[in-house]
Amino acid sequence: MSGIGIILGAGIYALLGEVAPLAGNALWLSFIVSSVVVAFTALSYAELSSLFPSAAAEYEYVKNAMGKRVGFIIGWLIIFSAIISSSTVAIGFGNYFDVLFNIPSIYTAIALIAVLSLLLFIGIKQSAWVAIIFTAIEALGLLIIFFIGIPFYGNVNYLEMPLGLNGVLSAAALIFFAYVGFQEIVKLSEETIEPNKNIPRAILLALVLSTILYILVSVSSVSILGWEALASNQAPFSQIAMVALGPNGALLLSIIALFATSNTVLLMLLAGSRVVYGMAEFHALPAVLRKVHPKTRTPWISIIVVGIIAVAFLFLGDLEFLASVTNYTLFFSFIFINTSVIILRYISPELKRPFKIPLNVRNLPVLAFFGLISCILLLFQLNWDGILLGIIITIIGIVFTFRRGNN
Repeated sequence: MSGIGIILGAGIYALLGEVAPLAGNALWLSFIVSSVVVAFTALSYAELSSLFPSAAAEYEYVKNAMGKRVGFIIGWLIIFSAIISSSTVAIGFGNYFDVLFNIPSIYTAIALIAVLSLLLFIGIKQSAWVAIIFTAIEALGLLIIFFIGIPFYGNVNYLEMPLGLNGVLSAAALIFFAYVGFQEIVKLSEETIEPNKNIPRAILLALVLSTILYILVSVSSVSILGWEALASNQAPFSQIAMVALGPNGALLLSIIALFATSNTVLLMLLAGSRVVYGMAEFHALPAVLRKVHPKTRTPWISIIVVGIIAVAFLFLGDLEFLASVTNYTLFFSFIFINTSVIILRYISPELKRPFKIPLNVRNLPVLAFFGLISCILLLFQLNWDGILLGIIITIIGIVFTFRRGNN
C-alpha cells in the first residue's frame, strides 16, 4: 500500500501537464517505456532487498558490492531524491490547493511538510494508517478519471507526437518521477514481517498495479482534453473533470488530488528519514541522527532534519526542475544498484537469495544489465539545469564522505 501510495501520488497527479507537450497524445507510450525501464531496476531492488533487509537500503546494497565510500554517495543521493521529490509533490499539492482556495502554493506546501513531519514523529502506525486511507482515496480518483474518459475514447489520434519519438523518450525520462516510490518500500524492511520475502513481492505488485492505472488514466486524459489543453496545466485532473463532469466533478477531483499528493509527501518524508536513520546506525552519518524518541519510538532528529531540507528545496525552482533533479539522483543511483547486483553475483555467489532476478546467462543477470544501460540513456534525456544541480549534490556527498573518512 505504501508503494502504490507513493507511486500514484508522485507523478500522475502532479506531472501530467508537464509531460503532455513532450509526448502529445502518445502519453500512454511514454508511460510504457518508463515502466519497462523501471521494471529492470525494480527487479534488482527485489533481489538486493532479499539479500540485505535493512533500513539503510541502497547504502547497504552498494557498500557490500563496492565499499563504504561508494555506498555512502549512493545513500546520500537516495536521501536527496526522497527529500526533493517530497518538495516537488508538495508544490503539486499547493497548486491544487490554490485552485480551490486561492492561497499561494508555497505557503500550503510549507504547511503540508510541517504537518506531515509531525505525523511521522507521532508514530509509524499512525502514519501507516493515514497512508493506507489516502492511498485508497487517490486510487479511487484515478479510477474516476478512467471511467469518465471511456465515452471520449477515439476522439484523438493516440499516436500524435508533436516532438516525435524524441519527445516520447524525453517525456518517459520525466515520467520516471511518476514511479518514484517502488524503491522506497525497501526502507521499511526493519518494520516488515519476513522482509526478505514480502519486500520483493511488494515492489513488483506495486509496480504492476500502478502501471496499469497510469496507462488507463493517460489514455482517458488525452481523450477528454487532448495534449494541447493538458500542456502545463497546474491542476490537470480538475480541468479533465470540469469538461467531463462539470464544476462538481472538478471540485471532487481537486480534493482527491490533495489526498494523493499529500500521501506521497508523507511517504517520501518517511522514506528519507528512515535512510538517514539507517545510515547513522552504520556510522555513515552523525550519531545524533539515529536518536529514537523514547515515547514515540521514531527517529525524531532525522525526521526534523529531512523536513527542514525539504522546505528549503521548495524555494529552488518549479515543479519540472525539481522533478529533473530528483530523476538525476535516481538514475545515477540506479546505475549503481544494477551494477551492485551484477558484482554480487560474481563476488558472493554463495549468498542465499530468496528472490533472484529471472533470465540469467551463467552468473550475469541480463535484466539488471538492461537496467544499467537504460538508466544511463535516460539520464541524458533530462533537463541540463537539473543535471547540474544533481552533480553539485553528488560532489558535496563525495567531499562529505572523504572528510568523515568512510573507507
